Amino acid sequence: MKLRTYLYYILLCALAVVASQCNSRSVSTASASEIPHLQKQGTATQLIVDGKPFLALSGELLNNSATSLEYMRPIWPKLVATKLNSVVAGVSWAQVEPQEGKFDFSVPDGVIQEARSHNLRLILIWFASWKNGYSSYVPDWVKADFQRFPRAQITGGESIELLSPSSDTNRDADARAFAALMRHVKEIDGREHTVIMIQVENEIGMERDSRDRSPMADKVYEAPVPKELMDYLQQHKDTLIPEFRKVWEKAGFKTSGTWEQVFGKGTSPDEIFMAWNFGRYVGRVAEAGKAEYPIPMYANAWLYGFAKSDQRPNSQSGSPMPDVMDVWRAGAPKIDLLGPDIYGFDFVVMCANYTQSGNPLFIPEGPGGAVAATRALYAFGHHDAIGISPFGIDGMAGHDPELAGIYDLLSRLSPLILEHQGKGTMSAVLLRPEDTSQKVQVGNYTLEGRASRRRVAPGAPAPAPSRNEPLPGAIFIAIGPNEFLAAGRDVSVTFTANTPGPPHVGLATVEAGDYVNGRWVPGRRLAGDDDGQGQRLELRNMGLQRFTLYRFQ
Repeated sequence: MKLRTYLYYILLCALAVVASQCNSRSVSTASASEIPHLQKQGTATQLIVDGKPFLALSGELLNNSATSLEYMRPIWPKLVATKLNSVVAGVSWAQVEPQEGKFDFSVPDGVIQEARSHNLRLILIWFASWKNGYSSYVPDWVKADFQRFPRAQITGGESIELLSPSSDTNRDADARAFAALMRHVKEIDGREHTVIMIQVENEIGMERDSRDRSPMADKVYEAPVPKELMDYLQQHKDTLIPEFRKVWEKAGFKTSGTWEQVFGKGTSPDEIFMAWNFGRYVGRVAEAGKAEYPIPMYANAWLYGFAKSDQRPNSQSGSPMPDVMDVWRAGAPKIDLLGPDIYGFDFVVMCANYTQSGNPLFIPEGPGGAVAATRALYAFGHHDAIGISPFGIDGMAGHDPELAGIYDLLSRLSPLILEHQGKGTMSAVLLRPEDTSQKVQVGNYTLEGRASRRRVAPGAPAPAPSRNEPLPGAIFIAIGPNEFLAAGRDVSVTFTANTPGPPHVGLATVEAGDYVNGRWVPGRRLAGDDDGQGQRLELRNMGLQRFTLYRFQ
């Protein structure tokens, strides 16, 4: 009897183990199906994390901060205090593969663990073949073997510290290392999803010349334009970026030939050639990584020297600038989006440039402080951005109340913002010095925003535009047919109706307050001087207001 009982116990244990393994496989499969990914909602593209849309309120660390766990230890609490929900951190190829084929992921492992313990998500940067137009993060065994891993050359045959994108050997070494990284990230984070996106390389481009003039690159340049690129251009001819299409059109819309035959003379064919080679290289690296763990991947553009002419190329030839986005899409189909690093440039124009042809907007770098505050409202409200990330966040954290304040506000509003992305019920304004006003349509109304504090005397010239000053800006969300939430700074708003009915629109109820845990918490009731006697909404100091509109004859 005792033996029978013992055997029965053994059988139950075995069945429990099998059930546990089945459950484990079920959880693992469910987890794998919910890895971070991009998903459409109306006209917007959202980042999905753990099955829910995620608004990335990020900050990018200084280049080398995440190479030391000891350095980062006191930084993590400051990042939390600045109200970030995600951090952009670099991974150095030289650090993780110090000897060819031998990997050491101990530092990235520690960064992932620390981020997780502080309830922060991570967006990793793969600092590998290129960073700011140079190859400073490649391992020593790559740097020293210049015959195996060739450099780019400029006019006169001078080699520069830039791995040639025309070299398959360079590309394959990078791709193998990146695949190893992504395989490892899946192993240690495939269930927790601390890592939600990857930037492949950083601020790619060629300096000091319009293209690589090494013998290898010259041979490729003199050959016919690859069929893959020509096929893409013909298939997308009617939807190409207008500036790029004009270059091809000016040369006669040729469907075959050398780079100069297809794209004409001057710097244009050189930059298109470099964009193709950089894009193709990065595309193969991303493809190798996604074969291991297919989370969203992007490439970023350094907009320094963006203005150019046929006589003066931009200083980062081949970078994913707006006019060559189609070339990058053709060469790197595994890259999910192209993100601009926007510092002193016209933020309104650059956001428009980088949302062309359905490109989702993520801004990997930019300034912090008050400048970031209204920029963030505009990016999320007007362009359904996935995220925004001021650079050098470890230096700002704990010392940037403006950034902490806007991230605190956006963290409370994020469920509402995510709900309204892509539906035409949300927009924003950002008023530059040259803007008299901006009009946006939100739900059933057109809202016209004007700067409320800057005054220019009649007949006086407008102030010189400055791209580094805090600009008046506001976000508007229609939460009902005649009901809105708004937040912003130094903006005065008037309204016109877009539907039939009485022509005049006035403010009915206006309340200052807060949005907490998905519901409105009213504060002061506003009227009189605080709402222009019922004629206009006045947004000051990032205040949040709920208001209703009515119409009259």
